[in-house]
Order: sequence, then structure tokens, then C-alpha cells
Amino acid sequence: MIRLTIRQMEYFAALAQTLHFGRAAEFAGVSQPALSAQIAEMEQRLGCALFERGGKAVRLTEDAQAILPRIESILAEIHEVETMARRGRLAMEGRLRLGIIPTVAPYLLPHVLPALKREYPMLRLELREAITGVLVEDAINGRIDAFVAALPLDYPGLTSEELFADRFYLAVPANDPDFISPPVPPESPALERLMLLEEGHCLREQALAVCGSVKPVAMANYGATSLTTLLQMVAHGLGVTLIPEMAAGPTHDQRDLKVVPFAEPVPERRICLAWRRNSPRHNECLELARIIRGLQPLLRH
Repeated sequence: MIRLTIRQMEYFAALAQTLHFGRAAEFAGVSQPALSAQIAEMEQRLGCALFERGGKAVRLTEDAQAILPRIESILAEIHEVETMARRGRLAMEGRLRLGIIPTVAPYLLPHVLPALKREYPMLRLELREAITGVLVEDAINGRIDAFVAALPLDYPGLTSEELFADRFYLAVPANDPDFISPPVPPESPALERLMLLEEGHCLREQALAVCGSVKPVAMANYGATSLTTLLQMVAHGLGVTLIPEMAAGPTHDQRDLKVVPFAEPVPERRICLAWRRNSPRHNECLELARIIRGLQPLLRH
């Protein structure tokens, strides 16, 4: 009989997600040789190769692709059993897998992580940064416990708690003559120079909604995947971009950038915490939402 250990399945899932032995080992909290040895033993027990190793590239074999959904399902069920066993004991302990969208993660996590460590030292947080569509799928399939994203989230399998509103500003080159007299009206022709994130990022859709009747054309030749990249492009005079309030504070040290307000009513996005409906960690998610909600004053521009 083939006997796989939970540890081997966890290491397999980590490597399947990262496709990099070093990052998978870091994610699993073990050394790379230890992870590699467990993967090799798993392959031996199953009698098949699970990963193609060629130079620095790692790829899943067909056998690995076939068993990955089953192993993820098994790990999710084990995780729920562990969570149910903790009911009635101290909340917010053990492993909690949290997803977060890229336009929130760099600005919220420096405040959330110390707060959670201070209030719940027994909690072991595992983070997953990805766009909303990926996080929704991961939450529904039990690969993460909860995630932070922007509303609306129209998925019947999820429940959510609104955390706070995050106002939008406009980041422009410091010496840009088009923005001498803010606030900026949403119909300003200068917004034709608005640069957008790639498809799939909710901030892209929010930016297009803010623009109203103005059609941005500046992104035609670019493919930025992060807000940091967009801000660098703005600093070099390539256009302008929308910036959430939580990201506006860290730009003060960038001398080539200027952050200007919009005219009333100021556009905003609403940030939420979402998790799978009927999740056994419902109460813990509510507590996490309470903690994050209390951090809003630290995120203001």
C-alpha cells in the first residue's frame, strides 16, 4: 500500500504552487534539501516523476497535474479538521492562510503583521499575494482561509466584511504643468495620459470608472503589473496614474512625484475581508476584520 505523509503532500503543494524549490522550502518553513528529499521519496512511493527539473525551471508532469486537485482537497479537509478541534479554545491560533491583492499588500501588511503578532502570538500567518480572481478561486477551493480585496465581490460561495473606504488620488510628475491647480475633475483631459495596470487587476477597472467620459490612451504600449512600476513610470514623465490613499503616504520620499486630490465627490474603493461561506473559521475571520478595521487611521494620506 502506498503511504504518503501529510508533510509530503504539503511540500508537494508548495512546490506545485511556486515551481521553485527554494521558494517552496521557504514557504513550507524547511530547508531546501529537506523538501527535495521528501519530494523524491514521494515520487518513489508513487512510482512516477512529479516534476520536470531542467536547469532552474521546474514543471509539473502530467501525473502531478492529475493528483494536484486531490491533494489540495485532502489538505483543505485536514486543515478544517484542525480548525474544528480548536473550537472552544483561544481564537486566532495555529495556521491561517490569508490572501491579499497586490495593490493592498505592501501598504496594509506592515501594520497588520505587528498587530496580529502582538494580539495573537500563537497565530501562524501564511500569505498569498495574487489578483482577486485567483484569490476567489483559492478561497472557494479551500486553499486559503480568507483574503483582502476590493468590493464588489459577487460570488455566492463567499461572505465578506467591509473594512474601510480607501480614497483615490492622482500621482503626477512633480513638475507637470497640467496639474498646477488641483483638485482634478474626473473629466480632465489630462486623464487621457492615465496609465493602467494589466487586465485582471481590480484597480484597472476602478481607474476606468473614475475617468468617466475620458478615454485613457497612455497604456497602449505598456504592461505594468504593479503599482510600484506605474509610479516609477510617472516619476519619469511617462503619464499619470491612480493611487489609493494607503499608497499615497509612502510616495512622500519620491521627489519626482506629486500626489494631487480629485474634486468632490472624491472617488474611492471599498476594501473587504472575504472568506468561504459556512467556513469553520467564521469567527476568526470576523476577529481579523475587526483588527484590520482598526488600522485605518494608520493608512491615511
